[in-house]
Amino acid sequence: MTQILITTGPESCGKTTLATQLSETLHAPLVSEVARDYLNECYRQQPDYQYTQQDLLTIARLQHAQEQKLLSTQPVYLVCDTDLLVIVIWSEIVFGNCDRKIIELMEHSLATTQRIYLLCDHHIPWQHDPLRVNPFDRDALFARYLARLNSMNANFITACGNERERLLLAQRHSAEPVGSS
Repeated sequence: MTQILITTGPESCGKTTLATQLSETLHAPLVSEVARDYLNECYRQQPDYQYTQQDLLTIARLQHAQEQKLLSTQPVYLVCDTDLLVIVIWSEIVFGNCDRKIIELMEHSLATTQRIYLLCDHHIPWQHDPLRVNPFDRDALFARYLARLNSMNANFITACGNERERLLLAQRHSAEPVGSS
């Protein structure tokens, strides 16, 4: 069974950097963060666009479909630059709840795959990006991710340190049998 390595955590905590490095070093396919491309296209077409919960459902379905497509090739590893957990938490923060269809997609993924979450520590410098909106509450967001991963009984580690230290930690953890830590 494919081992899925997922970077997760608050904004500007190094998820994309770590996912890209892992994909390259493990020679594994990479599921990119669909939300970024989707929202950039929305803003390109309409600069004052305000996304909705329906947009989040669309993003979740696209993210899930991209993951499923790459899983169908049966790689040893699959690296995901975020997954549906980010969309669930994002929806709860912005809208106060999450569409049940997104929760069901996430529950299906959790039940049918071997997932290792790499919770990226947020104690790195904030990097501005037009899609990022939470530079001052990364502590609270990190705590929210940590609590959710614990409540899900997810297999996860906290990736901290500099880029090299994070990568080495993630590589070591991906080499361990699922369920050990």
